[in-house]
Amino acid sequence: MVTRGQDIVSVIKQQIERFGAEVAMVDVGTVVEVADGLAHIHGLSGAKYNELLQFPKDVMGIALNLEEDSVGAVILGDCSEIKEGDEVRCTGRILEVPVGEGLIGRVVDPLGRPLDRKGAVKYDRTRPMERVAPNVVMRAPVSVPVHTGIKAIDAMIPIGRGQRELIIGDRFTGKSTICIDTIISQKGGDLICIYAAIGQKTSKVAQVVATLEAYGALEHTIVVCAGASDPAAMQYLCPYAACAIGEEFMEQGKDALVVYDDLSKHAWSYRQISLLLRRPPGREAYPGDIFYLHSRLLERSAKLSEEHGGGSLTALPIIETQLNDVSAYIPTNVISITDGQIYLEADLFNAGIRPAMNVGLSVSRVGGSAQTRAMRKVAGRLRLELAQFRELAAFAQFGTADLDKTTRAQLERGRLSTEVLKQPQYSPLPLEKEIIILYAVTNGYLDDVPLDKVAAFEKGLYSFMEANHPEIGREIASTKDISPETEQALGKAIAEYKQSATY
Repeated sequence: MVTRGQDIVSVIKQQIERFGAEVAMVDVGTVVEVADGLAHIHGLSGAKYNELLQFPKDVMGIALNLEEDSVGAVILGDCSEIKEGDEVRCTGRILEVPVGEGLIGRVVDPLGRPLDRKGAVKYDRTRPMERVAPNVVMRAPVSVPVHTGIKAIDAMIPIGRGQRELIIGDRFTGKSTICIDTIISQKGGDLICIYAAIGQKTSKVAQVVATLEAYGALEHTIVVCAGASDPAAMQYLCPYAACAIGEEFMEQGKDALVVYDDLSKHAWSYRQISLLLRRPPGREAYPGDIFYLHSRLLERSAKLSEEHGGGSLTALPIIETQLNDVSAYIPTNVISITDGQIYLEADLFNAGIRPAMNVGLSVSRVGGSAQTRAMRKVAGRLRLELAQFRELAAFAQFGTADLDKTTRAQLERGRLSTEVLKQPQYSPLPLEKEIIILYAVTNGYLDDVPLDKVAAFEKGLYSFMEANHPEIGREIASTKDISPETEQALGKAIAEYKQSATY
């Protein structure tokens, strides 16, 4: 009887302790089927799109298909831990990623977990991975250049802060190299860079991180990585996580640059998820909302007006083509979303012209408004002259004997310009050096220099200007313009170098 009495007392105590406690209502469902990293769940009537779901053994998932009596979810983790009949709960949290300056210099996965063995990531807050793009009223015109350090791009296809410039071409044509050079070029500047590696080999990502570290560029860069061996769900989330991290800096009034390398693999991962979720396939087996997949990502890049902080988020998406086919489904979709494209050709790359940019097919829809005044003055005619040269060269290959003197001179100038615009990887140039060599070639100072001596001439000219006329470079770098006095001094300095040069 005593034991019975003690039991009753303990039950009464528990009821008193629980009296007045809040009753929480949790939406619960049951796993009906699990395979290929996806789970079909019966129930969860209150689940929201992109909501985090709690599976057993601390495995998380995302609700992607919201059907009448079931939910299709992508599992973020090891799906072998989950089996039919397991209980799944709604968390009420939409998918989010850690943001802030604590991520700078780190390599993280799309959920913000560290991959670089440097300890936990320090962050103050998180942001939803998906959000509505800034509207027209919040935006300002693109007017401040992103200095890439690549002569051909800064001179002819300028990129502005807040722009979306597509980099498109076949495999091994130097697409990633252009983006890495641009990131290296921001060393010591105010542009924070985010590199999203989507579906890349882990060895390639490690190589990129090592390169950035070697050139001191990891100090202003965040690498978000979802490798080729990661689940399709992680590859799908990777660019959205990178964009959310960049948006945080934009809304603080800072400037950020995000590289999506590459969106072709992103589309593949989404196609894989959609087909497994039994969504109806369309052209090239992609689902019907494949355009919206990339438009809602790239539209988030913007230059905000001063009333909204004046920050910017610039996007450099990469698309890989098959046999130069820019008319395929994904390339045409992304071309229509972006503000221009840099088209890289395998034939030019194999001919030793690197960066292998096709001047005729590449375009920047922002144009000269994203260039410094100095660059506009020296490179204004360059793009047109190079496009004309390519056409003339194709015509003149049948024989140069019958060509008139003006055409031959134009061909020679085109060959010189092409030679000057060649640039080795991982060696971006400061603005003043670009201006000096482009001024020299467009004003005829290189017309009597043999083609095989152009690289030596350029290297020697930089050394000569630094040693004998450093004030010219400083003037161009500080004013971003060429005054008549500076132009006159620059012309005299180049003529002086030509007389004493031993290139």
